[in-house]
Amino acid sequence: MDMSGFDYDLFVIGGGSGGVRAGRVAAESGAKVALAEEFRMGGTCVIRGCVPKKLMVFASQFGPAADAARAFGWQNNARGDFDWTGTFRPTLHAELDRLEGIYTKNLGNSGADIFHARATIKDAHTVELSTGEAFTAKHILVATGGRPFLPDTPGAQELGITSNEVFNLDDFPKRILIVGGGYIACEFACIFNGLGSHVAQWYRGAQILRGFDDEVRGFLAEHIHERGVDLHVGLEVEQMERRDGAILVTGTDGRSEMFDQVLFATGRTPNTDGLGLEDVGVKLGRGGEVVVDDYSQTSVPSIYAVGDVTNRINLTPVAIREGMAFVETVFNGNPTKPDHENVASAVFTQPEYGTVGLSEEDARAREKIDVYCAAFRPMQKSFIGMNERVLFKLVVSQETQKVLGCHIVGDGAGEMIQLVAIAVKMGATKADFDRTVAVHPTMSEEIVLMKSPTRSD
Repeated sequence: MDMSGFDYDLFVIGGGSGGVRAGRVAAESGAKVALAEEFRMGGTCVIRGCVPKKLMVFASQFGPAADAARAFGWQNNARGDFDWTGTFRPTLHAELDRLEGIYTKNLGNSGADIFHARATIKDAHTVELSTGEAFTAKHILVATGGRPFLPDTPGAQELGITSNEVFNLDDFPKRILIVGGGYIACEFACIFNGLGSHVAQWYRGAQILRGFDDEVRGFLAEHIHERGVDLHVGLEVEQMERRDGAILVTGTDGRSEMFDQVLFATGRTPNTDGLGLEDVGVKLGRGGEVVVDDYSQTSVPSIYAVGDVTNRINLTPVAIREGMAFVETVFNGNPTKPDHENVASAVFTQPEYGTVGLSEEDARAREKIDVYCAAFRPMQKSFIGMNERVLFKLVVSQETQKVLGCHIVGDGAGEMIQLVAIAVKMGATKADFDRTVAVHPTMSEEIVLMKSPTRSD
């Protein structure tokens, strides 16, 4: 027990990226730290999110690449069948086990105590574990993340799966329906299409990728459809039933189709159920998220929360930054707000979409803007007669000439946007982009070659 009379200076609930980083850094700075994780260390991102998803993205690109290789002159380069059960899935699970081990080891090396148990909050300074043990802590950090959910659609609870289950499927689905229009739905539609499944994607809204730049949304919908995904907007699942070893799905427009799997990517919900938060006075929002101030502090002063459970910006690097800012604020005496401005992100569809800053619509709602846009067939695609185009777009303030937003669609857009994000974060102007000499021949040179606005307010 420490000098303050508590068992721990910090008790972290949740072993994902945000919680582990906060616990590790606090322990390295001399705090006595414990962390409880009820499932697997690494959380959504490492175990059932970004990492396995990106590995599936890589796998899904090799089939189409074999077709492209033939067009470039590689003979006898036939595309084979994708081996999910014998090769990919065991290799994937071995990699996730390795990463889980690293997370556990790094946290343990910092001196933190790790409990593989479910933790609930009993009062402002007490945590109780599913093992029956209870500990007191000066500060409690809730980093329990979020989870996908299955809707109330008839048959969905019994027959549907979410992104949580998709990496553990015993058999590779030859026919799969993806329900939803957010980035997770679009990514999995492209992944399974690339792996050789027949893929349908149904979304109830008017256009996929709500919240992103409108021009990009239309551009990507067109490309996803052209690549072979049977994409329908304005369409919902009316009912699902087991039929002949498969799933018969009926849509709200009367269509019915047979699928081997139906994956719902229709939203995520914060993991606050049964944690005891409301009982101790922690305020939750309408969606069940933990309400926090700029310093990640809840309505109970000793309890903080970071990451997806707060439903601010639900991205792994943001959770890590929030965890670091929490440690600075609480343990290093340096009040620090996590910076949520100009956070770049990537959508790993095929083609990829990288974005930083404001969409054209959000920027126009704030001020007068110039929009620079270029869409073209890159030489790698045009050489073999592929119609796929790339899109480069800059949203620029008329008054300050600062680049308010950048949007890139094309192979490697996620890699490109990381580097553009540095310039945007520094407040680069359109003139700064113009002064930069192009790297030729590349796709990305277009970002510094767009001379005249496509449209202005």
